[in-house]
Amino acid sequence: MSEHDTPRTIPYALPVGYRFNEFEIKEVIGGGGFGIVYRARDHQLERTIAIKEFMPSSLAVRSDDLTLVLRSERFSKTFHAGLNSFIQEARLLARFNHPNLLHVLRFWVQNDTAYMGTTFYSGTTLSQLHSKRPEMISEAWIRCLLPPLFGAINTIHQEGYLHRDISLDNIQIQENGVPVLLDFGSARKAIGNLSDETETMLKPGFAPIEQYSDDNESEQGTWTDIYALGAVLHTLIVGSPPPVSVVRSIEDNYQPLVQLRPVGYSLPLLHAIDQALQLQPEDRPQTVDHLAALMELSPTDINEILEVKVNKDSTMLVPVVAEEDAAVPPAGGLKRFMVPGLIAAGVLVGIGVGAMIAGGGKDAPAQATAATADQPSVAAASTAAPQTSASRDGAAPISDAAKPAVAPPAPVAQVYIRVQPGDEVAMNGNPQALVPAPNGFAMLQLPPGDYRFTISNGGHTRAQRINVDREGVWLLNPQS
Repeated sequence: MSEHDTPRTIPYALPVGYRFNEFEIKEVIGGGGFGIVYRARDHQLERTIAIKEFMPSSLAVRSDDLTLVLRSERFSKTFHAGLNSFIQEARLLARFNHPNLLHVLRFWVQNDTAYMGTTFYSGTTLSQLHSKRPEMISEAWIRCLLPPLFGAINTIHQEGYLHRDISLDNIQIQENGVPVLLDFGSARKAIGNLSDETETMLKPGFAPIEQYSDDNESEQGTWTDIYALGAVLHTLIVGSPPPVSVVRSIEDNYQPLVQLRPVGYSLPLLHAIDQALQLQPEDRPQTVDHLAALMELSPTDINEILEVKVNKDSTMLVPVVAEEDAAVPPAGGLKRFMVPGLIAAGVLVGIGVGAMIAGGGKDAPAQATAATADQPSVAAASTAAPQTSASRDGAAPISDAAKPAVAPPAPVAQVYIRVQPGDEVAMNGNPQALVPAPNGFAMLQLPPGDYRFTISNGGHTRAQRINVDREGVWLLNPQS
């Protein structure tokens, strides 16, 4: 969940220690004009979750018994429309099972309002990251961010829905670098429609012209979310969103990025963003796949990773919360739209721990999403013969073989390494017999630890070090 405000600025929050049966509120972690977000403990399953409460502060206050009370009876219709949209959004999100979409565990009605319990996501919003660490933003970073977001948005579109509220505030960047697309803002939209405040409910610069229209439902489509995504990328690159679309409809003063040519960004990426930000819906890319193609991030390349065999016990995309149990993917296998998020998220994890190579740049996502290989397992158990030792009091020697066996650390990382014909690969000095898949990647499963990979070919040696300290996917392509 996103953290829009500090707890001290959030009025009417429930007190720490408040219980919803097995859920106990531990902390107020965020909130805005339409809801409050809490960190809570699920005592039944012994895990941390997030709870979002529908709390439109402009319409209601909290009474002494902690229920919500309308500020005026004239707000009743607006409040209940927002409440109904909040519940419907929770039901919709609960249907999706994508690693880069907010995952709703359950929802309920209490205190004359509604709540949704979700997975607890560590990290910060893209908005906060952009303002506090702008040096992180580069084309390579953006290209790694996009595939999981494309996968999440495609999931929504393929089910016949729109997000309608894509912005920097609604993209959470977890501590491991993996993005999550947050709530739809359906309640905000419903309240705006009934309170004649539609314009104030939309995010200036991110909402396309059709969202301001009186007949906006019939004019909105996948191109609506594509405009908002283009505005997110424009903000990351330029530092500010594009001009408000309503103003552009009167006098379009948008300056194309291909003319501004910001340093460090390629023409295909800038051109794709310009196309996504076309004022008229019909002039924009109509699908996420079309947008990916304009960026030279081929959907075909992205979906090649379908052939990667994913361990069902893998938790590489589970939020980094030590007390949570590992999530198990659906038994029926991964859907096509989930896969871009899986590998791109792994690439981001690799960046977070220094696994990505310098100069991976623009080609990194394509290489990552093309990865498919057999899965040799690297065992840490010793194969030495049993030895004996005598105790100091003269007792009979105890065979090491009789001692309780210590299980080797379980693999937590999937490491994809690019292997060329004639390459000889060694890990920590030990030769590895790797057989690459047709796309040029071989895969290892590794337990936690420090690893140094060397690739020798024709007298030239390339090396790369990684530190595996959490579940995830690493992409290696040693250059020096």
